Amino acid sequence: MEHKDGYYGQFGGTFLPESLMPAVLRIREAFGQVRKDPEFLRELGELNRTYTGRPTPLFQARNLGRQLGGVEMYLKREDLNHTGSHKINNVLGQLLLARRMGFRKVLAETGAGQHGVATATGAALMGMECTIFMGSRDMERQNLNVRRMELLGARVIPVTDGSRTLKDATSGAIRSWSANSRDTFYVIGSVVGPAPYPEMVQFFQSVIGREAREQILRETGRLPRGAVACVGGGSNAAGLFDAFLKDPVELYGAEAGGRGPEPGAHGAALTRGEPGVFQGMKTMLLQDAWGNILPADSVAAGLDYPGVGPLHAHLQETGRAVYRAVSDQEAREAFRLLSRTEGIIPAMESAHGVALALQVAGQYQPGDILLVNLSGRGDKDMNEKGEY
Repeated sequence: MEHKDGYYGQFGGTFLPESLMPAVLRIREAFGQVRKDPEFLRELGELNRTYTGRPTPLFQARNLGRQLGGVEMYLKREDLNHTGSHKINNVLGQLLLARRMGFRKVLAETGAGQHGVATATGAALMGMECTIFMGSRDMERQNLNVRRMELLGARVIPVTDGSRTLKDATSGAIRSWSANSRDTFYVIGSVVGPAPYPEMVQFFQSVIGREAREQILRETGRLPRGAVACVGGGSNAAGLFDAFLKDPVELYGAEAGGRGPEPGAHGAALTRGEPGVFQGMKTMLLQDAWGNILPADSVAAGLDYPGVGPLHAHLQETGRAVYRAVSDQEAREAFRLLSRTEGIIPAMESAHGVALALQVAGQYQPGDILLVNLSGRGDKDMNEKGEY
């Protein structure tokens, strides 16, 4: 997606205190260099192949397709990456950049814990000191990932402010970065935050779409009619959509519809939000009439965020992609259905994408191809899912 000076249309930009501008400008310059550096790209590609396990397979969900009247549903299996989700794609790219810039300390925010685990994993590989900020509520419901991060050597700092979820973890990380930006690199986990982070994360995640496009053409000889992914901040969706933006492929994003449309009961910033500025960017936000950020809520900790990446705000505004709110209950039902029809237990975030794919498939004809990004696996959610 084309952008100019860190903006996608009216969305994006860099809204930060002056104390952080030198750090951001330095990262912007360094990223502009490495994205065209053959040696950097070779090293990242080698790590993706030998450490992450790329390319991830494309799997045809035939059992599910039969239940949907013959729609050919394909799953891009990002859940099979090392660490269990798409997050490692972006983390390895940012950590290689940080190392080239001379940083030995990194920090990150995390919601569901997958970005935190990926950052802790990469930091262990590269011998870096790692600090992860995580909302205390998310630490309770994603305890397995907390233990994984600690085993990998990361220091996990509980954030007890506000709703104690991803929004507050991000605010805590930004505060720490502001105080330590001279010797610490901030590894942002999604296509959010000040420029150049949205563009940078999209660049590192675009491997998902490139692989999927090549695989589906090799497998079927044609492009899919539609492509679906879940959207919190939106990195896995940005990675999938990137390769299809110029193709006649329908793009769908599944937001967190939560418990209902009431303020504080969902995380659907695109379908129920308004433009505003938050955490370094202009984007679509859940806010009240005075611009105060509203709490977000979702059964999926990774979608529990009151904003979204500026790329997605632009894709919605221009009509290039369609975003719909998927309720907690719809996600739970899709989680159970995929588990029992295909033997694949998805992350609750990914289950939102599967749920939307089921809705979209109802509008398709037999033989139409629907591509779904399965962004992560569901191990981390098992304790909470057991309650349902």
